[in-house]
Amino acid sequence: MLVTSRESKRWVIPKGNPSASLLPHVAAAREAEEEAGVAGAVCPTPLGSFRYRKRRGNGASLMVDVDVFPLAVTRELPVWKEQHQRERRWFTLEEAAKAVDEPDLSDLIRSFAASEFKAAARRTGVLGVVAQHTWIGSMFAWFQRLLPQTGNFFEMFEAHAATVLAASDAMARLLDEGSASGDHIREINERENDADEITRRVLQTVRKTFLTPFDRGAITSLIGAMDDTVDEMQAAANAIDLYEVKTFAPEMRDMAAIIVDAARVMAEAVPLLRDVGRNGTRLHELTERLVRMESHADEIHAIGLKRTLRDNGATDTLRFVVEREVYKHLERIVDAFEDAANEIDGIVIDHS
Repeated sequence: MLVTSRESKRWVIPKGNPSASLLPHVAAAREAEEEAGVAGAVCPTPLGSFRYRKRRGNGASLMVDVDVFPLAVTRELPVWKEQHQRERRWFTLEEAAKAVDEPDLSDLIRSFAASEFKAAARRTGVLGVVAQHTWIGSMFAWFQRLLPQTGNFFEMFEAHAATVLAASDAMARLLDEGSASGDHIREINERENDADEITRRVLQTVRKTFLTPFDRGAITSLIGAMDDTVDEMQAAANAIDLYEVKTFAPEMRDMAAIIVDAARVMAEAVPLLRDVGRNGTRLHELTERLVRMESHADEIHAIGLKRTLRDNGATDTLRFVVEREVYKHLERIVDAFEDAANEIDGIVIDHS
């Protein structure tokens, strides 16, 4: 989504001056809500940065550095602060890259999702199917028709990555206060069931296929690590349901946003395994980003635990124990993404 600037009406991303009282990603999310009328899970790990020249009210034209944070939109507001001052519009990535004036921002937009990922979706149709279907029966019938004769491991990996991405979106909505938590918990459980079915098909196909694209151990380890991500999401959702958690600390929402972006990065990386030799450099960049996000999540996890201990440790022990449990599950989700990144790295080392 891009918005028009107030004066020149050129296409820009929502942005604003940093606030001393807000973390950078929180300030970015607030600007998105005020300028574009969108809200959702903002990842505290930036995608990158770009530089542009901004004209001040006093006539000076100064260079400004902008950090860019990914925001997974869960709500488009019908009314927002600057709706009469700007136009907002959804673009494809390529259209958005052409619409903005800043070359660095254009490159950053293009890098947000690799062309190989979109090509894989067009090539197989797997991603759209998985994202739309959540019942085991339909998934089972679909895979029955497609996979046993061919051993199409790449399609199964991509289907699983899309399922994880859908589950992460539901997780972000679950931690967005005021949402219909029951529906989001149910969706996470359904997505986990879908992922289990895909994993089972992978393991069956490994046993039946004579020639595999990678070592059999690498295939089973990768699908197992990928499956752990959605298993941990289910565990987190069920804990939230069990303890009837209705409010979530900012650090919890930050970790959920990291989970969404980690799932997006994994969904970009998996199709690149079709040609590891050609895509080795990009795969390494993506797995390195997953490792950085896991490290960032550890920091947020520690801050969140300290906050809940300070606020509830002496006065509301039960709340402290429950929040500590939620943090534990969120940390395990991000850890599982790092494990999947390590499995991908191992394949790159062996085959590039």
